[in-house]
Amino acid sequence: MELFPALQIGWLNGWLPMGILYLIFGILLLVFPKEVVRRLYERSGWSRRQRVITLIGKSIALFWFPLIIFTPLKIGTPVLVLGTVIFALGLVGFVVALFNFRNTPLDRPVTRGLYRVSRNPQQFMLLVAGLGISIAIGSWLALLMLLLGLAFTHRKLLAEEASCLRQYGDSYRAYMERVPRYFLFF
Repeated sequence: MELFPALQIGWLNGWLPMGILYLIFGILLLVFPKEVVRRLYERSGWSRRQRVITLIGKSIALFWFPLIIFTPLKIGTPVLVLGTVIFALGLVGFVVALFNFRNTPLDRPVTRGLYRVSRNPQQFMLLVAGLGISIAIGSWLALLMLLLGLAFTHRKLLAEEASCLRQYGDSYRAYMERVPRYFLFF
């Protein structure tokens, strides 16, 4: 692992796993019913502050993406193997969480599948996948940027939960009391 990796254009860079993740996500968005996709991106109840915080988090991602895209994977090293395993777990978990989301009636909060052990499995699994990619390229800087982005993602998740409380009321409040925000903790 190194703090500042050497950036270069290449076929075996971090863009490869990231491209796989976003290709699968894009295909699912195309095949999922439109009302499910709309629900996935529902932000109408958010305050201006919540929208700004989310925008800042997305801006941090704009610095993380080029770092990932232009950093070679650490081919033939243990960090590549470890990063690939972590990435694969995150990718599979993300897809499972998306299907759990899709299969829930639109008038009910999502509480099935991975949502039984985490209130935010999509975001958590995206973080796991990003962690795997950052390890696979062997970059401390990518890990630091990912953690910085996590702080803003946490604020976004708080806004989503507040919105769900307004929409679903006591049933969502009971769900929040039973299920941690991030799998086994919080």
